[in-house]
Order: sequence, then structure tokens, then C-alpha cells
Amino acid sequence: MTQKERIKQMESLFDKSNEVIQQLGQAIDNFHALQETIAELETYYNTDWRTDFEADEAGILPPKLKRGVLSEDGLWNLLEEYNRLKEKLEDA
Repeated sequence: MTQKERIKQMESLFDKSNEVIQQLGQAIDNFHALQETIAELETYYNTDWRTDFEADEAGILPPKLKRGVLSEDGLWNLLEEYNRLKEKLEDA
């Protein structure tokens, strides 16, 4: 490999590394910004979620109402994944 080829290769690795590091930094910032949102979702799950879920099961809610938060596993899985990622970041 010539000097020029080596520099081109290293420049490519440098650019890729910079891009990934910047993306990760932004993702971590976004993740930390979710703390209040996740806390609100946890409170909802532990208080009103069951009532809303049962209303949906009974057909009381409007059919066109978006209700992904009421799926039996959706919110639980989201909260668990958040906690798993939070632990992963703390261990890093």
C-alpha cells in the first residue's frame, strides 16, 4: 500500500468513526431527555392504564383512536427496554 492509499484509507476510517460517534452522542442525549417522558408513562401504567385497557376491551373507545399504548405488552416492553438500555449505559 502506498502512502497515499494508506492516508485515503485512514481518512475514510476517520470520517466513519466521527459520524458514528456524533450519532451515538445525539442518541444518548435523546435517550437522557426521555427520563421525564418515561416516568410519566410508568405512572400511567401503574395507575390508569388498566382502566383504559378494559374500556378498549369493552369497545367503549372510538374505533379510530390510536391505542398502541393499550396493547397488553407494548407499554410494558417499552418500559423494560428503556430500563435495559439505561443499565447498559450505566455499565459502559
